Amino acid sequence: MTTRDPGEVPLTARQAAALARAVAVMDRLRSPGGCPWYAVQTHASLLPYAVEEAHELVEAVEAGDRAGLREELGDVLLQVLFHARVAAEDEADPFDVADVADALVAKLVRRNPHVFAADGDAEIDVAAVLERWEVLKRAEKPTRTSALDGVPATMGALARAQKLLARADQAGLLAAAPPPTVPPPTAAVGAAATDQGLGDALLGLVAAAHRAGVDAEAALRRATATWESAARRAED
Repeated sequence: MTTRDPGEVPLTARQAAALARAVAVMDRLRSPGGCPWYAVQTHASLLPYAVEEAHELVEAVEAGDRAGLREELGDVLLQVLFHARVAAEDEADPFDVADVADALVAKLVRRNPHVFAADGDAEIDVAAVLERWEVLKRAEKPTRTSALDGVPATMGALARAQKLLARADQAGLLAAAPPPTVPPPTAAVGAAATDQGLGDALLGLVAAAHRAGVDAEAALRRATATWESAARRAED
């Protein structure tokens, strides 16, 4: 299969110059004579910031905050540039931001043959795109033996349950391993409730949300925000 050159649509001079400036600023901050805080950071020490910036990006999108969105995208980009700069210093296995970008481009081209293959199918629909993406991803990662592999254990419990249920549904596993059904509220949170019972009730609600096409994580955020506003008003 031959592929079209993704460089057919090059960056504008403005985009390329801006990205180059961002890389240069990060290099200056991390290099000798730069910022002492930047100099001592590691991949591990930066992890809390990556998680925080991702959450702030979600918040800006959900709030419809355009100025905030631009700022938070920059903060996410900062995390990418920072980790890539730290990685470039690794003596055993160095790589830099160009390697990161090249690997991303290669993956996007590989997983979207309907766009980049010379004989690509321009009429393919979204469902077929997602199905092909999963097939190609499994071929790239032969060590993953389960459809549920690759869902990070560090995700929030609700988001992880939602992701695993979606994966299981896509793989046709829900009939063989059905999630708990939603119990009556009194049974779920009554005086005799247990950790297991509450956990099953929560998982059952996530499964019900999945069947209804509802993003349980976003729904809970919205409901919590509504309640939080009421609680704050009660403080006045």
